[in-house]
Amino acid sequence: MTLGKRHFIIKAHLVISVIVVVPVAFIYGFDLIDFVNLNPLTLDEKNFYKAVMGMYLTFSLLWIWGIFKSQFLETALISNMVFMLGLGVGRSISIVLDGLPSIGYLLGTVGELVLGLYGLWLLNSKYGKKM
Repeated sequence: MTLGKRHFIIKAHLVISVIVVVPVAFIYGFDLIDFVNLNPLTLDEKNFYKAVMGMYLTFSLLWIWGIFKSQFLETALISNMVFMLGLGVGRSISIVLDGLPSIGYLLGTVGELVLGLYGLWLLNSKYGKKM
């Protein structure tokens, strides 16, 4: 397998994650009403969503470092897998306990589980063993 193909297999989900997570971070942090059905009323709620935005952005920064700096790649892969599976499992629990969310959140749940499971597979595959 060529080095370019191996790098694509290892880093593709990090790139996809950054492309999705950065805009979502800003939606959560600044423009909730226009994109999702969330309407924070208190300063504590606004603070909570800004904290989520900060967490999403800093994880994205780690993934970007992993894409461009090989010494951060394994950490980026592990953190991405944990981040995505954590969100996906949490949303899955909500679906079971609370019911189906809007289509955006439903698609997000599927995407998070797919990216998280891909990361888990990758870390346990021959591609992850060569890092």
